[in-house]
Amino acid sequence: MIHPKITLNLCGSLLVLENPVVMAVININADSFYEKSRFTERGSILKQAETHLLEGATFLDIGGMSSRPGAPISNAKEEVEKIVPVIKSLKKEFPNTFISIDTVHSAVANAAYQEGAVLVNDISAGAIDPDMFPFLAKTNIPYVLMHLKGVPRNMQDNTNYKDVSLDVLDFLILKYQALKELGVKDIIIDPGFGFGKDVVQNYELLQHLSIFKILECPLMVGLSRKSMIYKVLEGTPEDALHGTTALHFFALQQGALILRAHDVKPAIDTIKVWKALENAKTN
Repeated sequence: MIHPKITLNLCGSLLVLENPVVMAVININADSFYEKSRFTERGSILKQAETHLLEGATFLDIGGMSSRPGAPISNAKEEVEKIVPVIKSLKKEFPNTFISIDTVHSAVANAAYQEGAVLVNDISAGAIDPDMFPFLAKTNIPYVLMHLKGVPRNMQDNTNYKDVSLDVLDFLILKYQALKELGVKDIIIDPGFGFGKDVVQNYELLQHLSIFKILECPLMVGLSRKSMIYKVLEGTPEDALHGTTALHFFALQQGALILRAHDVKPAIDTIKVWKALENAKTN
């Protein structure tokens, strides 16, 4: 079904999520798992941002830290020094763009917020930095609440669940309640595909994605080119675009409202044909 209108207050700008949108990935580090998503030079970052926006991205998700399996936690001060000039440049070139900051550090989130970022995308659900939730409450910046078991360095060492979908849901409910008690208003839910789950568990989680709608929050999925796709295809992240598109379509059927993607046009095209199919059901 076509979604009812859901709104996000993006630091004073109201975004109506009546239809699914795309969050474009821009990794400004040299270590993220998909090599073609890495941009370290200012010119290449701005060019990639322009391409994503022209192709229809609603958000640009800027990540200074790699969160691939085995990656260490970044130094917050170094991350601030890396992301602040980039966000300044992006806001100068594309002043109306919605920028998301992909970080586990409240200091980085705050620096990005001061420069115009309107969304915090934290893979750790506040577990790595205890000051993250208080920062969110103070600023009322919207927040992507994601499930992660452990930290990137060790998250694939313990993938034991009684029921992966229900365990992830229970985790997110507790974190959601904690945020609401602090007064955080705008929360986006991300089940955390690839973060502390094996391939089979990722597909089980996707199969039951619709259960997360119980939280009545926008639902985001980060499936793009991940190992749950390329391992099934016996390839690499470079081989995983078609598989990503297939899973994006299924995620939309299950209620996803935000597709976090490396490839914006294929994701936008997927949304368009999904919407056409949904509209045909009502005619």
